[in-house]
Amino acid sequence: MVPLAAALTPQPASAQSTAVLAVSHKSPFNCGKTFNANNWSPGHNPSGSLDWQNYGSDAINGETVRATASGTAYFSDTGSTSYGKWVEVRHSDGTRTRYAHLATMVRSAGGSMSVSQGTAIGTVGSTGGSTAPHLHYEQRTSGGGMDTSPTVDGVTVSLGQKKAVKSTNGCGGGGSDYTPEEICGSGYAVIDSAALTGGRAYLLYNSGSGSNCVTTVKTNGGTASAMSAFLEPQGASRTTDSGSFAYYAGPVKRTAPGQCVKWGGSIGSSTYTSPFEHCD
Repeated sequence: MVPLAAALTPQPASAQSTAVLAVSHKSPFNCGKTFNANNWSPGHNPSGSLDWQNYGSDAINGETVRATASGTAYFSDTGSTSYGKWVEVRHSDGTRTRYAHLATMVRSAGGSMSVSQGTAIGTVGSTGGSTAPHLHYEQRTSGGGMDTSPTVDGVTVSLGQKKAVKSTNGCGGGGSDYTPEEICGSGYAVIDSAALTGGRAYLLYNSGSGSNCVTTVKTNGGTASAMSAFLEPQGASRTTDSGSFAYYAGPVKRTAPGQCVKWGGSIGSSTYTSPFEHCD
């Protein structure tokens, strides 16, 4: 894979800000996944950004991309140029992370959502000015400058270095015990999610079968409590899974290609109900 030479961002990136990155970041991939973090130098724009790439026989294309720290995620799409489909997460200390060249995003361009560390925000692809599937990743200071030696999962990758990093994102101790992809099964990818007190509700889609899947997942599972997950194709009845669960409610699956769906779930008194959406 060659470094991306096209200009990627309208914001200044060449100077290192004096601000310190105070938020601790984990790898942007599922728990236990290992991929190479390549800090190209020279020739990568902006300098100090990481290209996450294949590791051994494990291809990165299509992998779920997760927020490396909590914050508010903003979704954008520059089409066939620059970042392509990309997300910026703004963190509590004013710092930012960026995730570019995504194949899919869990919100449409122009949308935003609150995310926890480990929340799924998209999948790896090769949109925009990219020559092969990979994840372009940046850590930026509150002043907008690049951290040219970003640290993820305790591994610092300085300019010119390439390191294999194993993800602990969502491995427990603050992350969910189960991912929505594990719950819904092979072929399903997250296309939307909503925050609940104590967890999240997820909508997934299997493009091969045209099937939707909804699950509500606790952030810290283990103690049974009231939970639910539901899915309602427009013009059809609602299917709900509810009860006292320790880790998750669902999965609720319905085949509805080309139909709008209403979906949501609850943990205790915290509930989410979507409008009819995702009609493609």
